[in-house]
Amino acid sequence: MSRLSTLCACRPPVRASLRWCGMAVALLLAWWLAAAPAQALELLRLDAQRTEQGVLLNVETRFDLPPGVEDALQRGVALHFQAEAVLMRARWYWRDKELARATRTWRIAYQPLTFSYKVSQGGLSQTYRSLGEALRALQRFSQWRIADPLPADDDRHYIEFSYRLDTDQLPRPLQIGIGSQPEWTLRTARTLVLPD
Repeated sequence: MSRLSTLCACRPPVRASLRWCGMAVALLLAWWLAAAPAQALELLRLDAQRTEQGVLLNVETRFDLPPGVEDALQRGVALHFQAEAVLMRARWYWRDKELARATRTWRIAYQPLTFSYKVSQGGLSQTYRSLGEALRALQRFSQWRIADPLPADDDRHYIEFSYRLDTDQLPRPLQIGIGSQPEWTLRTARTLVLPD
């Protein structure tokens, strides 16, 4: 058999294998896009006020629970969301000084007997008929007092804010299982300069 006839005989299998590789890459890409979280946690609004009552924070976020997280909630796993605000004083001569730290935690749980969702914060709780209503209750909060009133001075103050799904509060076996799953990483953080 000549060399030319050997090359011609091998061409169709090469085309078929290239077509197969292209299909495999397309399927892998479709799987990756389906597994990726549809929407991250967005921080829509973050502002602070200096008042006679203290430093007040207003926050608004937006997110949907990824499918795996929502499935765990429907199966009876309570989810905890935590907001943390740290008030700092900028110093040019040393490291910045922490003046106050405030945290707020919400717990959302599905109630299978009543087909409702219960959102708890501190000692208070409220029941909602749909998951959307329950999520809205913990996506927006205003007039959150994070520190005592600040004295009038020329120092520059800023707030380090973070909001996240607290996976440390999940049952231990579930914590081990979600270690490498990006859909359980719902978090946002921002630094805000406090107005005078």
